[in-house]
Amino acid sequence: MRSDFNVPRFAIFTKPNLRLSQFVDGHKLKDSATFVAIIVAVLCAAIFSATAAGRPLTYASVRYQSIAAILARAQRGDPAAETRLGWLYSTGRGVPQNYYEAAKWFYRAATRGNAAAQYELGMAYNKGQGVPRDYVLSYLWLNLSAAQAVGADREYKVTLRDAIASKMTPQQLLTAQQLALKWAKSH
Repeated sequence: MRSDFNVPRFAIFTKPNLRLSQFVDGHKLKDSATFVAIIVAVLCAAIFSATAAGRPLTYASVRYQSIAAILARAQRGDPAAETRLGWLYSTGRGVPQNYYEAAKWFYRAATRGNAAAQYELGMAYNKGQGVPRDYVLSYLWLNLSAAQAVGADREYKVTLRDAIASKMTPQQLLTAQQLALKWAKSH
C-alpha cells in the first residue's frame, strides 16, 4: 500500500488539503469526472427504481394532499379529512395555527366515531386548547378513543385516560364514565 493512503478514514474530512473526491473505499480516483459519474449513476438508479415501482418521489411515504382538497372532503363530512384538518390547525401546518378551529374539526370527526379525533379532542380538553379545560370531557373522549384502540396504542391511551382520572373527583369520574357509556350505546 502506498504511504499517502495510510491516513485514517476519519482524517479524510478533517485535513483541509485532502479532497473527498480523492478517496472512495481507500482508492484514489483518476479524476473528478469519475466521481461525478458515479454519483449521477446512483441517483438515476434510485429515481428510476422509485418511479418504476409506482412510488412518489417524496420524503414521506404518503402523498400530501392540498389543504383545499382536505377542506373539501372535510366539508362533505369525511371524518378522516376532518381529523386531518384539525391536526393541521392544531400544529399550524399549511394553515395558521388555531386551536379553536382544530377543536371544531376534531369534534365533528369525534362525534362520527373517529378514534384519532376522539383522542385529539380529549387532549384538547385536558390542555384547554381551543376549548375550556374540562377533565370530564377529556376523560370521556379519551375513554372512547381507548375503547377502539388495540395493542400498545390501547395501553398508551388507557394510561393517558387514567392520568386524567387522577385529576378528577370521584363524582367527576362517575359522570365521565356514565357519559362515555351513554355515548357508546347511542352510536
